[in-house]
Amino acid sequence: MKNGLLIFSGNSNKPLALKICKFLKVELGNAAVDTFSDGEIRVKINENVRGHDVFVIQSTSYPSNDNIMELLIMIDALRRASAQRITAVLPYFGYARQDRKDQPRVPITAKLVANLLTVAGADRVLTVDLHAGQIQGFFDIPLDHLFAFTIFAEYLKKLKLDKNLAIVSPDVGGIKTARAYAKRIRCDLAIVDKRRINDREAEAMHIMGDVKGKNVVIVDDMVATAGSLVEAVDALKNAGALEVYATITHPVLCGPAIERLKKSDIKELIVTDTIPIPKEKMIPKIKVLSVSSLLGEAIKRIHDEESISVLFS
Repeated sequence: MKNGLLIFSGNSNKPLALKICKFLKVELGNAAVDTFSDGEIRVKINENVRGHDVFVIQSTSYPSNDNIMELLIMIDALRRASAQRITAVLPYFGYARQDRKDQPRVPITAKLVANLLTVAGADRVLTVDLHAGQIQGFFDIPLDHLFAFTIFAEYLKKLKLDKNLAIVSPDVGGIKTARAYAKRIRCDLAIVDKRRINDREAEAMHIMGDVKGKNVVIVDDMVATAGSLVEAVDALKNAGALEVYATITHPVLCGPAIERLKKSDIKELIVTDTIPIPKEKMIPKIKVLSVSSLLGEAIKRIHDEESISVLFS
């Protein structure tokens, strides 16, 4: 049916793309991705892709607009070069927080991005830990939604915290994810009841569940300015928690995030490489795990027309 598997990458997360290629034992595709003198993005595919099964790896993180345009232009170039199937691999799906109209006269930008990917020529999308699961319904093409909790769960087991551990959801919306962690690790579950002041600040109120005398792990899909996270850490400490960890898939880490983390009582912030962290933001409290094997196995199974449901167990 299809010819060989080809992996291409934009500039946003090339280190992860190289790890995925190493896992799959293939070479990263040859493509020139740069800009013209006026700032327009220039893409040229420097090898034959006709009839091939192509995967383009690109996180749409900061600078999100540039990375999205880069991805769209690469997909268009591959489509016009007669690739048989193009899968957009977005380890981090940007604009996911704009998934609904929560006030008058605002866009649903996550849907717009879904439309752009489809119109550009993507036949399939592969992503990790969407901010809202219903975003899958924004796409009229197949979307495979992977979860990083299996990677985090293995790491937590190595820390040997499971005998005195509570998994904590930072808000009511994250209960389902926290429950999956707690079920897998077989530990208690708690929830931080927080009240949002505005779209940038949240005030943690009280803890629903018993965390006194326990090590706790806060689970979430992304950390941006770290305001909510630090508030949750303080609330858990005040409730008698021992050491506080956090497993958060996407390290957006913008604005005052790093300074807040430095001053907080968090023991360790465990994230993945869906978004590369600049050297100046890497502090001892941050531990980075790789999703390369998770994405690599999914890519292999999609290429071989096999089920990926095994990756959720």
